[in-house]
Amino acid sequence: MTRSRNEEFLLRKEDFLQSNSVDLAIFGFHETELRILLLQYKGKSWALPGGFIFKDEHLDNAAKRVLEERTGLKKIFLKQFYTFGDPERSRLNNRARQLEKLLENDEFSDEVIQWFLGRFATTGYYALVEYTKVNPVPDDFSIRCDWCDVHSLPPLIADHSQIIKKALETLRQQIHFQPIGMNLLPKKFTMPEIQMLYETIIGTKLDRRNFLRRILSYKILVRLPEKRTGVAYKAPYLYSFDHKAYQLALKMKICLRMMKRSLNG
Repeated sequence: MTRSRNEEFLLRKEDFLQSNSVDLAIFGFHETELRILLLQYKGKSWALPGGFIFKDEHLDNAAKRVLEERTGLKKIFLKQFYTFGDPERSRLNNRARQLEKLLENDEFSDEVIQWFLGRFATTGYYALVEYTKVNPVPDDFSIRCDWCDVHSLPPLIADHSQIIKKALETLRQQIHFQPIGMNLLPKKFTMPEIQMLYETIIGTKLDRRNFLRRILSYKILVRLPEKRTGVAYKAPYLYSFDHKAYQLALKMKICLRMMKRSLNG
């Protein structure tokens, strides 16, 4: 006999850590926009992808599992950035009412509803993915999994808007010493595209000539013989990252200084 979703969750509930979860800010860059992957619940509210942690599971592995389930990708840049433990976080933005209505509509038992409505401390992770490689997949409680512009977000449950804000702050700080561009851009890109990526993240317009001159001087990019085709203006050359040079720069802390100089114009 097929078990109901309620019965399935009750059987697994004891395998999860009580009051602990992970939430993921999954960033992608597409058409000059920095986007984030969100889930839409059946009650029309939106939320970050997240999940519970098995008792025998490493925290990082729980985040990797959720990332793979939502994107279909493995071996993605993933970094823990903050823990959100406000005792009132579950009550923000009417989360309790929203979840209770959602769970009642799906005919979950009072025991399952109370589990979801209990206090949870969540560990935030941010992930950097190449937009075109992601195949968004909703979870059991959502009807959509889709990209949204980080500067034009829909209404979010609980403190998820705060989690995104903190993730963006962290991304802007770590753009100086993490391989942000390498993970968000495709393997081949133009100089205007990488400049646009950094401008979008830091929220500041950069001088084109200074950015070009300085970023090329650090020898972390390789100019390819190919050019971008199908554009209305003069076809620009394509570039790719020299992975070994980039990693060496990160290791030697050169990237921190060079990116600060480039972004400061």
